[in-house]
Amino acid sequence: MFATIGHTFELMKMSWDVLMKDKELLFFPLFTVIGLVAVISIFSGIAGSTGAFTRLDANAISRNDQILYVLAFFSSYFVIIFFNAALISAALDRLRGGDPNVSSGLSHAFAHIHTIFIWALIAATVGLALQLLRANQRNVFARMIIDMIGGVWDFLTFFVVPILVSENVGAIGAIKRSSGLVRKTWGRQITASFGFMLVYILAVIIGAIPAILVGFVSGLAGVAVGIMTVGLAICTVQALEGIFKAALYEYAMGEKPAEFDLRTLQTAYKPAAAAQY
Repeated sequence: MFATIGHTFELMKMSWDVLMKDKELLFFPLFTVIGLVAVISIFSGIAGSTGAFTRLDANAISRNDQILYVLAFFSSYFVIIFFNAALISAALDRLRGGDPNVSSGLSHAFAHIHTIFIWALIAATVGLALQLLRANQRNVFARMIIDMIGGVWDFLTFFVVPILVSENVGAIGAIKRSSGLVRKTWGRQITASFGFMLVYILAVIIGAIPAILVGFVSGLAGVAVGIMTVGLAICTVQALEGIFKAALYEYAMGEKPAEFDLRTLQTAYKPAAAAQY
């Protein structure tokens, strides 16, 4: 496992090289943040004006309140998935020898917005169902089972977004295709995801250092710097993760993504015997 995490970091360095050639890829995680802030602001305004927050505190949620919260949940999922699709579209373009930009990534995502919408609806429904099931369980063992189900779902749908923006299939077809690719890869994505979790933690720590130093002089300035530096660090890792996933998808499809070392890919992510070079 630790060897695979090491390979994940090597592939992350290659992802960094791609990002340095297309720094505009950083805009997509930033758009995600802006989109989520807009969604939260809109639905918070509606909830505040309709008294939904008051009823939530009083544990007297109405049916309309439930619909409002579900719509906010789905909208958040859609924003995240849409801009992730735009990022992966641009990354795939670069890995195939193209020269992507923000406009090309967004245009490609918009061209698949109908399937992205359906996938967001499916993903949000599954995510909400799992959260509700877990919240209603007091048994620790039952919660562990639900967490395992969520992990398996994430595992099987690992390649859904790259498939949606690359292949002429719908959301259900993309789930089936992703599951098939996953079964050919010996489950290395799980360790890769764990590797990126460590990168996220490290990025937050590095991003927080300037904020802490400035905070010794001015607490308010420290908070402002922290928002910028930590935000930039997280956006950078999200961009790297999108490039990483695009590269893994290309390799799983039997292609050699540009900018990536074939030997490292073969070691860290080994498809079935049918995809040999």
